[in-house]
Amino acid sequence: MTDTRTVRVEILSRVEGEGALHIETRQGRLERVELQIYEPPRLFESLLRGRPLEETPDITARICGICPVAYQMTAVHALERALGVQITPEIRRLRRLLYCGEWIESHALHIHLLHAPDFLGYDSGLAMAADHPQEVNRGLRLKKHGNQLLEVLGGRAIHPINVAVGGFYRAPRREALQRLIPDFEWGLQAAIEATRWVATLRFPDYCRDYHFVALRHPDEYPFNEGRVASSRGEAIDIDDYERRFAEVHVPHSTALHSETRPDGGCYHVGPLARIALNRDRLLEPARRLADELRFETPCGNPYRSIVARGLELVQAYAEALDILRDYRDFQPHRIPYGHREGTGCAATEAPRGLIFHRYQITADGLIEFAKIVPPTSQNQKQIEDDLRDWLPGVLDRPDAELARRAEELVRNYDPCISCSTHFLKVHRHDH
Repeated sequence: MTDTRTVRVEILSRVEGEGALHIETRQGRLERVELQIYEPPRLFESLLRGRPLEETPDITARICGICPVAYQMTAVHALERALGVQITPEIRRLRRLLYCGEWIESHALHIHLLHAPDFLGYDSGLAMAADHPQEVNRGLRLKKHGNQLLEVLGGRAIHPINVAVGGFYRAPRREALQRLIPDFEWGLQAAIEATRWVATLRFPDYCRDYHFVALRHPDEYPFNEGRVASSRGEAIDIDDYERRFAEVHVPHSTALHSETRPDGGCYHVGPLARIALNRDRLLEPARRLADELRFETPCGNPYRSIVARGLELVQAYAEALDILRDYRDFQPHRIPYGHREGTGCAATEAPRGLIFHRYQITADGLIEFAKIVPPTSQNQKQIEDDLRDWLPGVLDRPDAELARRAEELVRNYDPCISCSTHFLKVHRHDH
């Protein structure tokens, strides 16, 4: 009789979206592992076709309620490249401030409510709150800061509506941003304490030699510009992204997997990758904290991504404060442009990692083609590779424990499953 064993996690918890895990062993050896994403495709690339390019930021924002800014920013950067739009330094800095708000709300949520329970033995952030009310309340307050900044800059906290090709529909008043400064000064210190706290957690002794990929900018910690760099010493222009990275379909997932060309390898995007490639670009509070905590760079332990997110939380607060303190009212807040036929691509850094967009537009300003590559799509193959590497060492554990620990490994990546399920080829026949 064949000794087979199947372990399934039907619904991954504490992640955004709908996914499952399937683990199969035969005669005590790992036979198959699949991160099964079964959420229906959401068709955003096809929905954009034929629409005015000005609608793109608002439509792409709906891909995610946690990281709408990343989709908006990548879209406007790509469309501006296609149109030849040159924004002002003031608009650029305001966009970085908007990105700070998104990183703050996303990282604060993941650290305190989604990831920390794994290390402290709780099934949920709610259960953890009974014993750790101070930490949970801190996380909620930090997340609120990010949402407040998105509301002031973007018009509302979820799916902002103020982002436009060429800039912003309106610029915030200086007084509105200055009112945020006291909360953000408290938030910077709270983010430092949160990072010190998570650095004391007990991490599994697991380490890999990852192929890290992230943007790298000559002067700044990456948000919205730079070249695509890797831990293997490569650095390519954004225009060459699709020559180096490809999306492939796998039968068990409604989301595409990304892989490197020509070897078909996996790679890792996100906080660990960004710090590995940009530690020297951290602002002084974050860089000093990384030194204090002796954070290893590059760090190949995926569980320590919670510390990397903490360092980036400090980074986002520090940069936000710099911009808030220096902000002055300015004009124009949107650069005029004319429509023209063209193609543009861009990459930015969402909280979960690198995000890539490419658009083709017509002479009358309609979207002819759209390609969107979310961070979670890029990490999916790496997550499965981690599971294949890690699971053989714990196959002697009971099913429930094996499932729980596999799920924890997936949560290291803070996957946003809904973001990744955007593809479906639609063939239209006009009669």
